[in-house]
Amino acid sequence: MFKIFSTRDVEKFISSLENSTIAKVLRVVDLLEKFGNQLALPHSKKIGVSLFELRIKGRQEIRIFYTFKNGSAIIFYGFIKKSQATPRREIKLAKRKLKDLT
Repeated sequence: MFKIFSTRDVEKFISSLENSTIAKVLRVVDLLEKFGNQLALPHSKKIGVSLFELRIKGRQEIRIFYTFKNGSAIIFYGFIKKSQATPRREIKLAKRKLKDLT
């Protein structure tokens, strides 16, 4: 069982979503807590060194970036996905936020 930590920014982002989407996000976060670094597609994907994304599908496509640190998962940035591929600017922003965490 992994401990999950989140930033205020990502908590605000999640609370701004539709109720049905919030439920899906919480379900995937529960899976992350249960499976940790063993969580894989379709729920999680490695984006870069120490950077992963939770993938929530539904009426709203959501991506939430996270990392592992000291045996815990830290979710730190999320956005509503509107294009087929994850936009490069969102990945760059996530990498900058990841740097700030370390």
